[in-house]
Amino acid sequence: MSSTLFTAWGYEVSILEFVAALTSLSAVILGTTKRRITWPWWALSSVFYGVFFYQVDLFASAALQIIFVIAAIYGWFGWAPTGAVPGNVSGRGRLIIAIATILSVSFLAPVLSDIGAAATWTDAFVLIGSLTAQLMMIYEKFETWIVWVIVDVVATVQYLLLGYYFTALLYGIFTVVAVVGWKRWHDSLSH
Repeated sequence: MSSTLFTAWGYEVSILEFVAALTSLSAVILGTTKRRITWPWWALSSVFYGVFFYQVDLFASAALQIIFVIAAIYGWFGWAPTGAVPGNVSGRGRLIIAIATILSVSFLAPVLSDIGAAATWTDAFVLIGSLTAQLMMIYEKFETWIVWVIVDVVATVQYLLLGYYFTALLYGIFTVVAVVGWKRWHDSLSH
């Protein structure tokens, strides 16, 4: 699956990256609808992206995919068959999440540097921010989409700078989808 499927912007898009992108986009779009079926798609895309990120030395992003598979299993059993019922994170909870994220990124970035990762601070933030957003999604918290917007913007820039243009485009699309999810979940809070 590492064979080139097509070339875009002078960048060779592998079959693996393309399949990972399609399944991942499907998972995120389904997540905005609060449907439980998002979780199997999330697990499948995470397996594909885990292999891809490992192949290109983005070790934190590869490790994150393992966490996403576990989260997908938890999400499948955690959400009701009818889907998510969004709620809010408390003000104190938001502060704790922000501090924990900053501290975790600060500890992880030097580790990534020591093992020769292709990116350190941004990849650390993508891992920790995604983990944070994923946990909030499992627990059906509307703020998940705010965190996803921030993470997706950082990931878009990271992959663009590293020359993974197709994945950068995907994360740019994820940013837009996260804004849609933010609105949809927020609107459901008022009902």
